[in-house]
Amino acid sequence: MAETTARKSNGDGDLVILNGNETFSLLENQELKIVEVVQKAYETHAGGDSMLPHSTFLRFPGNDTNRIIALPAYLGDGLQMAGLKWIASFPGNLQKGMERASAVVVLNSTDTGRPRAIIEGSLISAKRTAASAALAARILHEGPVGRVGVIGCGLISYETVRFLRATLPGIQSFLIFDKNLEQSQLFKSRFGEADIAPDAKTVLRECPITVLATTAGVPHILDLPAAPYRRTILHVSLRDFAPEVILACDNVVDDVDHVCRAQTSLHLAEQLAGHKDFIRCSLGDLLLGRASARSAAHDTTIFSPFGLGILDIAVASYVLEQGLQNGLGTVVESFYPAGWTERTAISCNR
Repeated sequence: MAETTARKSNGDGDLVILNGNETFSLLENQELKIVEVVQKAYETHAGGDSMLPHSTFLRFPGNDTNRIIALPAYLGDGLQMAGLKWIASFPGNLQKGMERASAVVVLNSTDTGRPRAIIEGSLISAKRTAASAALAARILHEGPVGRVGVIGCGLISYETVRFLRATLPGIQSFLIFDKNLEQSQLFKSRFGEADIAPDAKTVLRECPITVLATTAGVPHILDLPAAPYRRTILHVSLRDFAPEVILACDNVVDDVDHVCRAQTSLHLAEQLAGHKDFIRCSLGDLLLGRASARSAAHDTTIFSPFGLGILDIAVASYVLEQGLQNGLGTVVESFYPAGWTERTAISCNR
């Protein structure tokens, strides 16, 4: 089977493969463009031109830690692309000197159903998550930012800080906390204007915008400290807050149905309240100008994104387009088998 360097268009039987280094080169320093792609995906989803089945979690007998998640999605509105992100989370990899997460994104033609591309997905996943949080901060936060808080100093927080810097140029410094002091110190070395806080509550109290990207499986923040300003919390890791905290705040999500699953803080809040009325709107509703105003009674807005497959499809489609234009990737020619009639004829002639 022939393999060639990617070209501007591939035949219907060809498959494009873009590896991690190629994907990185196409996404690096493209924060504003990725935010634009993510915003368009949210608007398309809110406008109804998408299909977004629930994610499927594959777990293993006797192991509650490792999982592989399938996120299928379709986006229309000019993109017309379907696909799947298949992402594994194996925390034990960190002790092996490997990344916790690994992923691929498969993009399918909506004309023939055939896969068009296989693209390294962990970079896409991290950057679309960060872009989503930065977009929410830009839309939701009122007033100056000054200092941004970070709770959980891993890859997602690192990417989110990069995207926040691109979208909110008024940021002056960071206040960070991680239970692992070495992680905090490593993060500080990458962002010199960062101070290490003694605990998570100090970060939440002193920062108008805070990013939470931890590995918490159950709530560990049982109440919010008072703050002298309106506060925006980017609750990327989804399971940090007790349900009572969620119910006491203004809540914006990426998708109401998706986020109230899998024992997220919002799912726990729904179970406690018996309804979802504590969620004001989705980010897409805000972008389309059809969300209700925030209540004056709430001084804290929490954005909780479940992480939608439409974002992976949108960013992966951008990577594919840019890869083909720049001659990156490998094309596996004639990837698919001959048709049934042809295969039968070949078999009979043997």
